[in-house]
Order: sequence, then structure tokens, then C-alpha cells
Amino acid sequence: MWAHSPSEKNSTWHALVDHLWSTAALARQFADPFDAGDLAATLGLFHDAGKASCEWQEKLKRVAGTGGKVGLDHKKLGTQLVYGRARLAALAVLGHHGGLKNRAELKRCLSEAPNQDALRRFFSVVPEASALAEGPSLVPPSWSTDPLLAELGIRMVFSALVDADHLDTGAHRAGLPGPRVAAPADMADLLRRFEHNRVAMLAARASAPTAAPVDKIRADLYDSVIRQAAGKPGVFRLPAPTGSGKTITSAGFALRHAAEHGKARVIVAVPFTTITEQNAGVYRRLLGADVVLEHHSNTELDARGLRLAAENWDAPFVVTTTVQLFDSLFGNMPARSRKLHRLANSVLVLDEVQALPLPLLVPVLSGLRLLAEHFHTTVLLASATQPPFEHLDVWRSLRVTELVRDRVELFSQLRRVRYEWWLDPRPTLAEVAAEIARQPQALAVVNTVVQARTLFRLVAELRPDIPVHHLSTRMYPLHRQHVLTEVRTRLAAGEPVLLVSTQLIEAGVDVDFPVVFRALAPAQSLQQTAGRANREGKRPEPGRVVVFHAADTAVPSFYRAEVDKTTGHFGPGRDPDDPDLLTDYYRSLYTGLNLDQAQRGTVIQHNRASQDFESVARGPLIDAGASERRDPRLAFRMIDEDPVPVVVTDHVDGARVRQLLDQVRAAQGPLGEVFRELRRYTVSIPRAVAADPAVRALCRPVLAGHQDLWEWIDDYDEHVGIDEGNLGKETVW
Repeated sequence: MWAHSPSEKNSTWHALVDHLWSTAALARQFADPFDAGDLAATLGLFHDAGKASCEWQEKLKRVAGTGGKVGLDHKKLGTQLVYGRARLAALAVLGHHGGLKNRAELKRCLSEAPNQDALRRFFSVVPEASALAEGPSLVPPSWSTDPLLAELGIRMVFSALVDADHLDTGAHRAGLPGPRVAAPADMADLLRRFEHNRVAMLAARASAPTAAPVDKIRADLYDSVIRQAAGKPGVFRLPAPTGSGKTITSAGFALRHAAEHGKARVIVAVPFTTITEQNAGVYRRLLGADVVLEHHSNTELDARGLRLAAENWDAPFVVTTTVQLFDSLFGNMPARSRKLHRLANSVLVLDEVQALPLPLLVPVLSGLRLLAEHFHTTVLLASATQPPFEHLDVWRSLRVTELVRDRVELFSQLRRVRYEWWLDPRPTLAEVAAEIARQPQALAVVNTVVQARTLFRLVAELRPDIPVHHLSTRMYPLHRQHVLTEVRTRLAAGEPVLLVSTQLIEAGVDVDFPVVFRALAPAQSLQQTAGRANREGKRPEPGRVVVFHAADTAVPSFYRAEVDKTTGHFGPGRDPDDPDLLTDYYRSLYTGLNLDQAQRGTVIQHNRASQDFESVARGPLIDAGASERRDPRLAFRMIDEDPVPVVVTDHVDGARVRQLLDQVRAAQGPLGEVFRELRRYTVSIPRAVAADPAVRALCRPVLAGHQDLWEWIDDYDEHVGIDEGNLGKETVW
């Protein structure tokens, strides 16, 4: 009996018994760190039991070599056999291809009679399974004490199962002798490497004529935080001001804590891909490119039997986005879920934690608490604008260790800017542009892509004599990287440069302007943007942060509640840099929005407690009839508008990118590597924008019949990227 037919790279058939035992062994290895190894191994041994049926085996032989699929169910028998010992965790077997569903789906499966022919044949090749199908529950006893814990536990064993299954199947297709799993990392050795390279980097900075005055404060903060890394695993908070070296300090803490407590890896999650790219570069310099995995792709699709770019985070140091992290943690599909088991016994650093979306805060904090309390995950929350999460019910009574003992003093030491409030009377955007154009070096940050394009063009028209740059998510990552490199070079040389950007630059991006203009936004965004002014503290005068509210632009609807609280708490003489004022602001915001009882978070938590994984990921049913329509507004989605990945080829590297796309179409080569390279040229467009006929006419699917990845076939603006607002018009830029 066979599990898989020969592939292009492997002329042999894959024995079913070999696949089952290999998957079981890998699943046990992946689930042992959270004390569910026996359960995961049993799920692995039974997951493909249905493939033992004569009908399935005959169909496999008929489609072998044709590229066709068997198309017959093989999940039900294993689900039925394992239920007695796995209980609701049997959903992992039922969903190991199509995704985790719900109790009703499991009940329907259990109500059907087992295929007796497949049952006999399965036990004939795996006789041990007949004994394993009987006995006490393998579900860890603690899971029965909390339905939310049970829900997360099921997700974790599901992750262990699907990762094991995919690795073993992938090894067969690639003609490898067995699945490739990285050996456990020597975290103590990585820590030594990190410290050695950090000391060398600091020595080079100290000897340079441009050494920053704040370097001594950064070093003292680093030493203080690292001394606390031996503390008991749990939840830690690092309220480090902007420019305090948080990127390196948080990684140093995580590595030392991992070495002290035998943690398997460090996972750093940040809110924007811009920061991911920047931070991953820093960590590669300190740890080596062979250690650091950067993962922030939204392009995970199944095509021609190949799982493309479905990362499983099998690396000692992972840099990802909070979107990738939490959409995976609360998703239900195998491609995203397979990485989750890597969170167990790891150190999870959440950088710029203030950027977590408020409507999803309760389920996010609930998940983090469960990871820390039951899955041996240490969580580090890092931010200059640290929210007081303990004021929400979901985190009350949770022990959180503060790594900065006197945050007010630290913030005072690193205060390097002064705020100016340009709110009354409200200027026009043209007046703001004129003020920006008067500066030799300035950064302007606005709230939307359209506002950024408009302000950029106003400023560029006023200052054709100096470089004026633009940044937004309509530009592919490598383009943004080139812009930032040029901007940093001109800033360091004291040469004129102006930059207009969306919020993507406001948190964590290392630039240092003398003047920053910020459109009115929530207090945490104002404070984060202020961190781009006089960042190194080298200027004789404090940096200027001008907060403006243009009369001809509106505050986006998703910001209004936070902006209302901001204008009530901050203004002349009341700066967002004050940590106590920020705490009061957050408390007022949480109370005003009633986050503990807000509908979206409440519905998600209810569906989690009901183990309704599909409703968590896709929203509850609106119509339980044939259409089974769901309400995505009540689903867990970090970005409410699904992005459409569009690969851009209209640039100097276009020939190479077109070659990569041809490899995808032909399903040739190491496609994971192909997609990693393609990310550098991919723009994520909101689905509502992509649905515009004028925009859709300029895209084409990379794979016929698949709507998950598109190629942009029109011109790409060298300044603003994909400009859907200018389609059909003559552009001057």
C-alpha cells in the first residue's frame, strides 16, 4: 500500500506504512516541547489511515504520473479511529488537508460508519495501531480545565501533525532519504557570537567621529536588561524609549534567556515589513545569515501539488510580522498553521507592541497568556509607547516582569525633541507642503497612501532643486529599501533631502531628521514618529516635531476614536513623550472603547471556546443554508482588507523577476527560494483596490486559475510605485 506515487525527482513509490511511522515520529518530536508528544504521534500514525482502502489505492495508481489528484476522502477513517483517545483533537486529522473546522463537522464524521475494508487493510500494515486506538485519553489533563487552552492545544498538535506530514511528503517528492529537520540550535554559542559582534560594532561606533551622545545610555540599558534575562520564564515588558537601542537590547535579552532556560529559538515579530527588513539586516550582521530567517510573505498558496513558500520557522532566530504571527495563530489552514508548534519553548519578542489592532487585542492577549502559562513560551513586549494591558480583564492577575525600573527617568534622559501643535487654525495641505519645502532636511508622515502621494507631489513641485522622496506600501520592498538607503546617505552627509511617507516609517525605522511633520494621529503614532527626529541626539538643538491637522484632509475612520482621546490628553505642554500621560491615555481609550466587552473580540473568544476554528478565522455564519455565508467583520484578521500580492516587473531587475515567475508557472526549482526572492518585488494591494476594473485590467494571474498571486503589467511609477489613482492619466513623475 502506498501513500504517494513517484515524482519528477523520485521514481520510487512511497510506502504508506513508512509515511505513517515517519509522520508519527516527527509529530511527537514537534509536540514534546508542549507535553503533547503522545497525542501528536498518535494523530500522525492514524492521519492517512483512509489511504488503505482498495478504492483509494487503485485511484492513486491510475493518476500516477498524470498530475491528477486522487480526489477521494482519506481523512475520515483516521478521525474515527483516533477520536476515542484524542477527543476533539481528532479535528487535526479531519482537517490536515482542508483545515480545522468545528465540532459539528467532527460529529458528522463520527456519525458515519467506518470503511471496514480500509480498516482491516490499515491494521494489517500497522498492527500496532489496533492497540493504540484503545485506552485512556491522550489529551493533556490541563486542557480540560479551560476551553480556550484546549482550543490552542488543538491548534498546536494540528501544527505538529501538518508540518510532520508535509516534511515527510516533501522528502519523498524530492528524492531525499528522509525529512530535513534542523538540529537543535546551540543558543549559548549564538549568544557568544551575538555578544562578540555587538562589542565589535560598539567599538567601531565609539571610535568614529560621529559617535552618538546617547550610546552610553543605550549601553547602560542593555547591561541592565541582560542581567535580568536569567529570570523565571513568563511575560516581560521593555518600555524602551525610541532611540534607546531596543532592537539590539531585546534580541540580547531573548538570546541570553534562551541560553539560560534551554529555549529552542527566538522569534521577533514587528508590525511593518519595513522594520522586518531593517531588523533582520541588523540581526544577520550580529548572528550570521545562516541563523536568521526573515518571513513576512502573504503569498502562501497550493499549486500543482506543491506547497509554495509555506515556511515552518525551522530556524534558531526568526524575524516575522505580527500579521504573519497572529493570522497564523488564529487561522485554520495547514499552510499557515504548520509553523505554530515552533512557538512552544521559544522566546517571542513582540516589538512595537502598541501597533496591535485594538479590536483584536483581547484574543491576542489571551493567546499570549496561554502560550506563556502552558506552552513554555517566554513573551517580551517591547515598545516606547508601552500599553498597560493589565488594565484589561484578560490580563488581570498576570505576572509581568518590568525590565526598566525607572521608566520616567529613562524617558527623561532620552528626550531629544520638542512638539509644536499646528491645529488651530487648521492649515491646508498646501500650506503644510510649503512649510516642509522651506526645510533643508525634513520628514512628513501622513495617514493614508493617497495623502502621501498628494503631499509628495506638492512638495516636489515646490522643491525641484533637491531630492524629494516618497514611501508607501504601493512600492515594492526593494524600492523602499533603495529610497531609505539614499535618504540615510544624504542625512549622514548633511545634504538636502525631504521625505514624505505613510505610517510605515513611524515605528522602528532608523532615520534621523532635524524636523518631522506628523498628520494628527493617535498618541502612540505621534510619539513613534517623533523618534525619527534627532534620533541620535547629535544636534545642538532639540528636534522639531510639528503635529498638524490639515483642513482639507480627514482623519481615517479607523483612527477617529484614538484621535479623539489624543486631543483630549495631549497638546501644548502635554507631550506624548510623557509615559504617565500615555498610560492615562491608554486607560481612557480602553474604557471608552469598552474593549473587554467589544463585539468582535467577544465573538472571537466565544468561537474559540466553542472550538469553532472556521468561525474564528472566517467569521461566524450569517446564513447556515446552502450558501453558508460568513461575516468577515467578526473574524480574526490582522488586516481587515485581504491584500492581493502583485509582482512588479517594470524596473531594472525586471528580466530576473520574469524569470522567477516563469519558474513558478512551470513549478520548477526550489520554489520556497523563488518566493523569498519574489517578495522583494511584490506589492500588496487592498482587495477592494484590486477589484477596480481599471486596476484589474493591468494585472494578470501568475498561475492560470489561481487568484492568489498577480503580475503587474502596466508602468510602475519610479517615485510612488503603483499609482491606481493615476491610471489613464498622463503622469509627470
